[in-house]
Amino acid sequence: MRYGSLLALVACATVPLAAQHPMMGQGGMGQTMDDAMMHHMGPAMRKVMLYTPQHLLARKDALGLTADQVTGLTRLRDAAKAAEESAENEAQAHMNEGEQAASAPKPDTSALKVHFQAAHNAMWKAHWAMIASAAQARAVLSDAQQVKMQTWADSMQTWMQQHRQMMKPGESH
Repeated sequence: MRYGSLLALVACATVPLAAQHPMMGQGGMGQTMDDAMMHHMGPAMRKVMLYTPQHLLARKDALGLTADQVTGLTRLRDAAKAAEESAENEAQAHMNEGEQAASAPKPDTSALKVHFQAAHNAMWKAHWAMIASAAQARAVLSDAQQVKMQTWADSMQTWMQQHRQMMKPGESH
């Protein structure tokens, strides 16, 4: 296996693992990869991601969350975080094994494939934990709170469309 292929393998595997880590240079310090990924998701997936427990808890005052809602969302957030961390650790272990397989004098592409697929599956477990927690968190909200979130989501979608339009190079604005 060539070094470039290993680099591609590592790159494919580390993007989802880094999804919650701060990035530099793309929109400034503090923007997370999650934010950058939100920009590339379709509207339906962006809407789902707005309901992650951590996003709702960050807006608890604006949403007027009750103590019971905060407790339920905190429980969902903690469970999702544990599931994501477990899946990310599993993915990292397989990436390390894959890297070792690729570094062998005569790399075994069969072993590399097994570890790549296992790492990929583990990353999907992490993504699924986030999506499932968002769906469960949305159910915690009252109808009025869901309307507030929908209004916020709609305004964000409008802003993103306007921003995308402004950022198209070579077109008059």
